[in-house]
Amino acid sequence: MHTRNASSDEAADGIASWPEDIFSVLQRFDVRQVPYVPDAGHSQLIERVLGEPSMRAVPLTTEEEGIALLAGAWAGGQRGVLLMQSSGVGNCVNMFSLTQIFRFPFLTLVTMRGEWGEFNPWQVPMGSATAGVLELAGIKVLRASHGSEVREVVEAGAGQAYNACTPTAVLLSQRLIGAKVFTK
Repeated sequence: MHTRNASSDEAADGIASWPEDIFSVLQRFDVRQVPYVPDAGHSQLIERVLGEPSMRAVPLTTEEEGIALLAGAWAGGQRGVLLMQSSGVGNCVNMFSLTQIFRFPFLTLVTMRGEWGEFNPWQVPMGSATAGVLELAGIKVLRASHGSEVREVVEAGAGQAYNACTPTAVLLSQRLIGAKVFTK
């Protein structure tokens, strides 16, 4: 049995175009480091980053490693973005303090679970709490729910993070990425 994402925001060929919009924004903001925990919602974006020589995709064993990696990347003169799923936000609570203490440009793109058509009850509690947890940690939260708004929302988040040095999270709704469904 396999899972796949069922989204209404897919192009005619079955491939969503919004990951390409995100990739373009990251290139425009000169993002070089992209730590991630493998995630189906970010898979197209991760593939684009892996194929781009100017970017370094860094697979993580746990999401909080990405916060420290982004702090180090900034100290070394590079911008980064952390890709994770909403369940990973709970793993990062302690490390979010680095974004306040060291005031480095922090941007994370969070694919949401536990909302639109969720089949897994374990995803619902953290999915429901994600925005609140981020806000309590001092991170500004923006949200994209439709493919047509992703570029604009990610651009606004990148601007806040990299220009105003405001820790920012962009939540990519489960409606956007598609609810996971079982297939045979």
